[in-house]
Amino acid sequence: MARNKSRLKADMRKELDSILNFWIKHSIDMQHGGFYGKIDNNNSVFPEAEKGSVLNARILWTFSAAYLMDKKPQYLYIAKRAYQYILDHFLDPVHGGVYWSVDKFGTPLSTRKQIYAQAFALYGISEFYKITREPEVLHHAVSLFEIIEKYSFDTKNGGYLEAFSREWDLLEDLRLSDKDRNDPKTMNTHLHLIEAYANLYQVWPEEKLQAKIVTLLAIFETNIIDKETFQLQLFFDKKWLSQSNTVSFGHDIEASWLLPEAASVLKDINLIKKWKAIGLNMADTAYSSLNPDGSFDHEYDSRTYHRDTHREWWVSAEGMAGFTHAYLNSKNKKYLNAVWGLWIFTQEHLLDKDKGEWFWGVLEDFSKMEEYKIGFWKCPYHNARACMELLKTL
Repeated sequence: MARNKSRLKADMRKELDSILNFWIKHSIDMQHGGFYGKIDNNNSVFPEAEKGSVLNARILWTFSAAYLMDKKPQYLYIAKRAYQYILDHFLDPVHGGVYWSVDKFGTPLSTRKQIYAQAFALYGISEFYKITREPEVLHHAVSLFEIIEKYSFDTKNGGYLEAFSREWDLLEDLRLSDKDRNDPKTMNTHLHLIEAYANLYQVWPEEKLQAKIVTLLAIFETNIIDKETFQLQLFFDKKWLSQSNTVSFGHDIEASWLLPEAASVLKDINLIKKWKAIGLNMADTAYSSLNPDGSFDHEYDSRTYHRDTHREWWVSAEGMAGFTHAYLNSKNKKYLNAVWGLWIFTQEHLLDKDKGEWFWGVLEDFSKMEEYKIGFWKCPYHNARACMELLKTL
């Protein structure tokens, strides 16, 4: 196994460099500023495409984290570019928070305040602060935390509401995307809130932030994680009644390591022990859902028994990170073998060995999905983070 882990680390080193170099080479919009909103599978640029705050925040996090690891000046350049673009074009100078999207010129296009987007902006800016230690950067991160708490936190039922207008009035259409249900609370937003809050806590360990992380962990334990299956429930009404029977394999394995990681920043031994156990239960359930070829299907509806069998890039990436953490916490070699299975599948079906980066995904017959390689939801965050997690933890 020592040889296998060494090989895996070597592969991750090479792949991380490849992903980051792709984004440096192809994503920068030299004409209009920032980064392109869309590039297709052939690396063709769509210069008119809108630019999303989530994509830009994920670029900021990725290159900040990469610079922390490798100290390469080109990574710092991209991180600074992403940070400045967010400040200049996404940050609302009047009402606070970040817009959902801007046009190619950086002019606000959708000014809705999606809490998911606020979380990623906080995640990226707090990571950027780790490499700059500039008070202004921390100020912007803390301001995002405070505005989320001011408007989104449900003081009656707990948790966070999904989406608001520019002026912070609750919207009727709360959906993160056209694929989602229109429900007031979602697992997805809460998962990325706790991810962002845990990152901020590493540089701003205030009691009020600590209390919110503890509260979010309790929400996952009490309301979101199914106590029998250890799978995540995805959509809820205001009172936390589940509204969906869909299982998201990628989110299950992602949460299996993000939640214990969030608990670990609090330095509470009992909390860490509890969430390591929960995380292993979640990883074990996810392990039982793997396909014979080593991959995860996308989703499954436990009520209709319908299975969505396409395989997306981010699910494989999170699977690699999640099972690596499960292996470290249990020493059970089945999890390390699962990492290898996902990596082999990724190399065979998801890597663009000709033009670089990863394809969005493949269908059940392994034909490529006609999606973009850079875009509103296609970012360097999942796959680069998986590489970094393996390099740090193995």
